[in-house]
Amino acid sequence: MEQWLKQVPSEIGYYLSGFVDGEGSFNLSVRKGEGYRYGWQLGLSFNVSQRDNTNLFLLKRYLGCGRLKTRKDGVHSFVVENFNSLKGRVIPFFKRFNFLSSRTKTNFSIFTKIVKLMDEKKHLTSEGLKEILELREKLNEGRGRKQKYNLKDVNLT
Repeated sequence: MEQWLKQVPSEIGYYLSGFVDGEGSFNLSVRKGEGYRYGWQLGLSFNVSQRDNTNLFLLKRYLGCGRLKTRKDGVHSFVVENFNSLKGRVIPFFKRFNFLSSRTKTNFSIFTKIVKLMDEKKHLTSEGLKEILELREKLNEGRGRKQKYNLKDVNLT
């Protein structure tokens, strides 16, 4: 286990994990774009939004990555989009301080698989990209999910 992760007090780690369990989300965006292989760009992100930014500051401090943003309506967000930070900080943190809800456990597991596939450069092949997009179809299933593009929009032939 990494040194930084050993230094996170258990009560803080599990507190933040419980907070993220209820308020966080793991996402994969798909953007159409010229110049990308197969015409699509994938964007991974982990984010938490809240009116009170105290826990967001704690997440940034203990994860050692990400950025804080504030919308005009006063909602604060903690966002991690950097691939190496997702792979080396976010995933190890929540593997150590795991979630309790089945919904977040499932989404985290799918997100972790997508990160692993992208780390193995599988998204650079049509088969790998299709596999990643199929996993994405299961990510954050249910009410409130908004996707501009989904698997049927991406023609890989």
